[in-house]
Amino acid sequence: MSTLQKICLGITIIGGINWGLVGLLDFNLVAAIFGEASVITRIVYSLVGLTSMINIGILLMDLDEK
Repeated sequence: MSTLQKICLGITIIGGINWGLVGLLDFNLVAAIFGEASVITRIVYSLVGLTSMINIGILLMDLDEK
């Protein structure tokens, strides 16, 4: 797995933890840290979405092939 893929996976996991907190405890960690509807919050959400799409590529490719 390449470094980019590992970074994307880590960001996606952090995003998943945030959504878990929203679903279970009604607590949005990103909004708590950066503020509700701030530019940085939107950037974080966009970054998580982008890395999720990259992870779709990881899921579909054969990692055993070189």
